[in-house]
Amino acid sequence: MDGEPRAGAATPSRGPAGAGRGAGGVRAPLSSRGLRCLQLQGREGGAARSLRRSLAPGPCPAEEQPRGWWFSEQEADVFSALEEPTVCRGLEEALGTVAQALKKLGPFDGILGFSQGAALAALVCALGQAGDPRFPLPRFIILVSGFCPRGLGLKEPILQGPLSLPSLHVFGDTDRVIPSQESMQLCSRFAGAITLTHSGGHFIPAAAPQRQAYLKFLDQFSE
Repeated sequence: MDGEPRAGAATPSRGPAGAGRGAGGVRAPLSSRGLRCLQLQGREGGAARSLRRSLAPGPCPAEEQPRGWWFSEQEADVFSALEEPTVCRGLEEALGTVAQALKKLGPFDGILGFSQGAALAALVCALGQAGDPRFPLPRFIILVSGFCPRGLGLKEPILQGPLSLPSLHVFGDTDRVIPSQESMQLCSRFAGAITLTHSGGHFIPAAAPQRQAYLKFLDQFSE
């Protein structure tokens, strides 16, 4: 696994175009209802494939080798969402990658994050709300299997106050990677958060009922 995520070029069209490589990469844009959404993936890069196919028109690029946004050990490319890490190796580079994508590929209406990508998306929005000029706040955020990041003061920006942007939080009742209580804790940091639960585990649900819920949430921003 490559520990340094990076963004590549993407065409700012209504259809999806790829940027980054697999998991821990930036993909832009995921477009639905004329909206542009920056996608921050988790370590399983194919997790959002079915959602992208159901919401975004046009062909979807092939997934590539998985990678991580940041790692919780100095020497090994491993990450645990449930333990306090000794280090957060690669985090500053990851934030820089997102900042670069927002500047070069934006503007975006929203951000979609899955797993570690959801934690990073929440951190980016918390920093933006606190006044970090690198991270202009989007109109909405969708967090799937998200959690409050741990270690080196990462949680403090999220805990400082309720995040004001509209949010949709999706998580599975049987998720063993990110337990539902972790996602609920993150959800509690957003004012007026909407939740969408499913009976499955650690993936992005994209069956007909969930798809309708996504589109209903997005419709309020399409005018």
